[in-house]
Amino acid sequence: MDYIRRHAQAQKPFFVYTALLQIHPPVGVHPDFKGTSGGGLYADCLTEIDFRVGEILDAINAAGIAQNTIVVFSSDNATSPLKSADGGSNGPWQGDFFNPPFEGSYRVSAVIRWPDHVPAGRQSQELLSAVDWLPTLAGLVGQSHRVPTDRPIDGVDAADHLLGKQDTSGRDAVLYFGLDGRLMSVKWKNFKVVFRKSDAIDAPITDVQLPMVFNLIGDPGERFNLWEVSMDMGWVLRPVQEQITQFQQSVAEYPNIATGEAFTGYASPP
Repeated sequence: MDYIRRHAQAQKPFFVYTALLQIHPPVGVHPDFKGTSGGGLYADCLTEIDFRVGEILDAINAAGIAQNTIVVFSSDNATSPLKSADGGSNGPWQGDFFNPPFEGSYRVSAVIRWPDHVPAGRQSQELLSAVDWLPTLAGLVGQSHRVPTDRPIDGVDAADHLLGKQDTSGRDAVLYFGLDGRLMSVKWKNFKVVFRKSDAIDAPITDVQLPMVFNLIGDPGERFNLWEVSMDMGWVLRPVQEQITQFQQSVAEYPNIATGEAFTGYASPP
């Protein structure tokens, strides 16, 4: 909060990234919040999260910079099935952190606040990935020209969608990879195609005989594999394969950045 106040007083732009420890196992809560919710440790953690986020918003409001500050609240994954997590629910979505690649494993909410710019109360079911925040935030503040051009940027600029200027985010697909680095599924528009899956934390990742296809609009819980009721779903595989091919070509042309002494610089895009 002091950092926010100092930069606001100096009228300097700033970036703050706050990674809250709650509610990631091992679950813990500050003594000031222990037993305050009446709902157990997990609920106590939610209470503290609410308070901590409130402190940040209060600091922004008190500094008089709310209309000039973009606030994003999101997560990196859904809940865990482990008892050590002590709670949590993925609602109607199948899967969890250790049961990918279903919606319950990586579908998370995101809230953005920017008074007088981002329409309040607006909801969207459009696709957006964590890698999209860099070009999107740059686009929101009119600084897209400052996004690095000496390296390929994976994200899309969804600024116009968040500002209510267009209905779509610009992202059609998300590729999901397992802990072994191999592709597990592709989410394309309203469909999910699953090539590999895991049933539990102590279960192996297994290939499926025929790619599973789900319509996430009519079946958000991914309970009904469309191959079981219709044999004409092959058309979905073509655009999905195009996404896979584009990714493979991109990685071949621009391999993952080496670490440590092996890093010799970025390969500039053509």
